[in-house]
Amino acid sequence: MPRPRRSTRALLLLALLPWLGNALADATPPAETPPATDEVPSERPTLPERSQLDATALSEQLPAAQQQQLGPDSDRFLALWRAANTPSPKGAVVILPAAGQSADDPRLAGPLRASLPDIGWHSLSLTLPDPGDPLQALPPAETAPTPEADPAADPSAPPAEPSETAAPPKAAEPAAANPALSPEAQQQAQAERIFARIDAALAFAQSQQASRLVLLGDGSGAYWAGRYLSERKPETVQHLIVVEPTVPLGFAPPLDELLPALKLGTGDFYYKDQAVDRTQALLRKQAAKRLGHTTYTQIAMKALPGNQAVEREQLQRRIRGWLEKNVQK
Repeated sequence: MPRPRRSTRALLLLALLPWLGNALADATPPAETPPATDEVPSERPTLPERSQLDATALSEQLPAAQQQQLGPDSDRFLALWRAANTPSPKGAVVILPAAGQSADDPRLAGPLRASLPDIGWHSLSLTLPDPGDPLQALPPAETAPTPEADPAADPSAPPAEPSETAAPPKAAEPAAANPALSPEAQQQAQAERIFARIDAALAFAQSQQASRLVLLGDGSGAYWAGRYLSERKPETVQHLIVVEPTVPLGFAPPLDELLPALKLGTGDFYYKDQAVDRTQALLRKQAAKRLGHTTYTQIAMKALPGNQAVEREQLQRRIRGWLEKNVQK
């Protein structure tokens, strides 16, 4: 009879399995769900412009007497000032570096701003803003705070019945981001920002009793100097120097339309080693002749790849010579 007894026990265990499973499930506590939160994840802070980082580094390296913080509080920028080493200055040269260069760039801005005072000229070298979205640094719009529950309310009071005319509750709207600018609007905003810096620089130079003002642009800085003179037409600036002028990508007009039409005393410095540079320089020269621009002069130079120090000194010497010859006392 032992075999039937074991079979009976097995049948009893099989019958109890469903009940045991339900009991264990009821005894297991449910997993806790994290409480809902209204917190909005913080946005990544906007990185400073490269020009701002360069300006910060220069402010730590150069004497405080050379540093000028110009412009409005919303867009302050560093300009480097050197006074003429003479009791009777000839004027001031305002230097606009090329894109990606600092106000003390070793290629041209730095050595030139340091050498001009020795020939009787003040020098003021600017920091130009980075190209890009001029609104990228603005903070995002703030959201309205969520109303808190009234602590004096009676928790035992029954909830109020909703009104038939009451509007359904609205979901919280995300913070409005800065509107995206079209390429044309970005270009115009960039131009206005640069023009404001040139305005501030010229005003400062005039406050230092500079009787003559010369704008000097290097690379894309030459484009901005020419466009500023074309659109703003300041009466205080009568001379322009451009060095290897280039047009920033996507901007207009071309240089052969912009520079010869200014009718200012203009020194156009370019390197004749590359065919494309010679061609562009020829277009500018021909346009100046068609317009009868008699005070437009070109200075062709030869690059010295094996001796950049001599090449830089040659460029500075030619610029100083042009100033001495073309800007009268």
